[in-house]
Amino acid sequence: MNEISSAVEGGVLTLSMHRPEKKNALNLQMYRQLTAALQQAQHDGEIRVVVLQGSAECFTSGNDLKDFLAAGELNAEHPVVQFLYAVSAFPKPVVAAVAGLAIGIGTTVLLHCDLVYATADCRFQMPFTLLGLCPEAASSLLLPQIAGYQRAAQYLLLAEPFSAAQAAHFGLVNEIVANETLLAHAATKAQQLAALPAEAVQRSKALLKAPQQHLVQQTINKELADFGLLLQGDACRQRLQAFFKK
Repeated sequence: MNEISSAVEGGVLTLSMHRPEKKNALNLQMYRQLTAALQQAQHDGEIRVVVLQGSAECFTSGNDLKDFLAAGELNAEHPVVQFLYAVSAFPKPVVAAVAGLAIGIGTTVLLHCDLVYATADCRFQMPFTLLGLCPEAASSLLLPQIAGYQRAAQYLLLAEPFSAAQAAHFGLVNEIVANETLLAHAATKAQQLAALPAEAVQRSKALLKAPQQHLVQQTINKELADFGLLLQGDACRQRLQAFFKK
């Protein structure tokens, strides 16, 4: 079964994660497919907007850790790294539809989306320190800007989970939507974007991102370097062993 499905309608590319038996945990092949789809969409003039979604019950539980650890060094060829570069620099609007779990990359990827719609039952969490690791996807830069430093420290240092209501309150989520209408609502918003003059929308996004786009890339690189070092440390190994035993 294809764990990343894609569909194009009215200038909107919808990318759906479908690995329900693992709560849509992202393995390396899924990262490769997402990156390839974004790279193709970037150069396809017919595609104006991308929707990133799971199901109406679950967005993603984050990395498939066993698969992630088997991929070796976090260099420019690593599928996760390639995805981070692709999504953080993607020039067209990205709309996210988020339900259920949004763990790890499931939360940090939203920092690079332009519109985020979530269900009331969402549970967001960035459990990096719980695993002896540090933030990724430029979350150490972007989350304090959105949520404020103290709240970002609560979620990145203590790794505390937070709700859709909290996410909407501090600005990570645009709107809370019922589960049964989530995917349709995100699709409608994407179609509204796609109906606008494409160059105007893309230049507007570029202007919004321009003041710190270079800093975002620098932060991703620094986080990856620290993440890689921590990944080799005893604390991380012990935490991961305990995680796998559970």
